[in-house]
Amino acid sequence: MKPTVMILGTYHMANPGADAVNFEADEVLVPKRQRELQQLVEQLARFNPTKIAIEMDTSLDAKFEEQYQDYLNGRYQLERDEFYQVSFPLAKKMLHPKVYCVDWFGRESEEKTVDLEDFAKAHNQSELLEKFDTMLQDMVREPFTTLRELQKNGSVIEIFHYLNQEETARTMHKINNIPPLIAAQIGVGDQYVGLDWLLRWYERNLKIFVNLTRITESADDRILLIIGAGHVFLVQQFLEDSGDYIIESPLKYLDGEGM
Repeated sequence: MKPTVMILGTYHMANPGADAVNFEADEVLVPKRQRELQQLVEQLARFNPTKIAIEMDTSLDAKFEEQYQDYLNGRYQLERDEFYQVSFPLAKKMLHPKVYCVDWFGRESEEKTVDLEDFAKAHNQSELLEKFDTMLQDMVREPFTTLRELQKNGSVIEIFHYLNQEETARTMHKINNIPPLIAAQIGVGDQYVGLDWLLRWYERNLKIFVNLTRITESADDRILLIIGAGHVFLVQQFLEDSGDYIIESPLKYLDGEGM
């Protein structure tokens, strides 16, 4: 018997602008979206999670625990972010004492000291940045068009269903890898300045995996990880390769099976 993890790939409902390209989400606090989110929570509850993990830095765990307790006591109004709109109501429904922050954003002292654009210009490598940007925009065009169409004419659950298909996970993985592999070529000698983003991306996802292992307490654990869709492929790969977890797809719950 092994613990089970279900990864729910999400879009960023509050448009934080933290990604290289961003899908502009509509307002989730309107009544229609709130009804859809309530239905999403009802369907995800069928997974019967014992813990809910979210895409926030582990250093914020105490803050989110306090906010969650305030929410349970009617003293906190949920903000737009998906970790509030999905994880808090679901954790409350499941009678969980807290949600778990499992992300790693790095520390200020670890931020890069070389500006990539300036370095590329100084070393006649600007064409690599231009190629990176062109390829990135080309690769996100189709999935973002689909997301905008689903947002315009569909429901939150339909958006989640699209984001959690295997093909979408592979597409998002390629978006986060192929253009950065072009940027990774920027550098000279032992200065691999273009590798910074890709190295931190893999480090971040590996640390998310490690943080999931740290909150796993028994083979009976059923952990729901709510995280940006771009992370799904790598985190799932690390979980599968470890051999320590059963991976369950969220699609049957998004389809409403067992309701």
